[in-house]
Amino acid sequence: MSGAGPGPSQPGAESRQRAGGPVVAIDGPAGSGKSTTARLVAARLGFRHLDTGAMYRAVTLKCLERGLDIRDRGAMAAMLRTTRVAIRWRGTGCRVLLDGRDVSRQIREPRVSALVSEVSALPAVRTAMVAEQRRAAAGSSVVCEGRDIGSVVFPDARLKVFLECEIGERALRREQELAGRRHHPSRRAVAANLRERDRIDSGRKTSPLRRVADAVLVDTTHLAIDDQVGVVCALARRRMPHG
Repeated sequence: MSGAGPGPSQPGAESRQRAGGPVVAIDGPAGSGKSTTARLVAARLGFRHLDTGAMYRAVTLKCLERGLDIRDRGAMAAMLRTTRVAIRWRGTGCRVLLDGRDVSRQIREPRVSALVSEVSALPAVRTAMVAEQRRAAAGSSVVCEGRDIGSVVFPDARLKVFLECEIGERALRREQELAGRRHHPSRRAVAANLRERDRIDSGRKTSPLRRVADAVLVDTTHLAIDDQVGVVCALARRRMPHG
């Protein structure tokens, strides 16, 4: 895969490389509002929004399209060698290209959501994507979200935020998001998917979901999106008053 570099578990200067400008790192479980918050915070601050989760979704989409058994390490390694996941900036946001094809819409399909945590847990996939995330952010001021942004991808980020949210509220938000895309799973099914993703994300050996010591905890359970965006922007302005 293009942009291959040091693995996410490697210590030292290379694994701790910085982006060229300030980084706001937002971590948290699925459905906690990370993507929407990161996108709106980036717009308010005039930063670029790097959607790292979308990159893992692109790899997951390719696995599904090819019918790959993700437990087959040889098949996965061969696929990754010929896979190109790239970011194309559009204003403060980004589009995701898979082998030169814009898949920004397809990667949001429920079938991708159901498998992305398992694909993301594979060390080879994380190694390739972490390297590409750092490359994409180089030279820019970015807001990015994921599971391991503050712990692995950008451990020297100027601001680290960890969003948490009760499972019931997360399921409601995800159900409404899917309904807007004309997908209508039951809330019970949505909640079950979120719990399974939490289990995989928190339990994987490589780059598990965790709150690092210097991350600011923000509980979004009872916050409207404008409120949680305002909280993160206020934190960012205090940490980087001069941009």
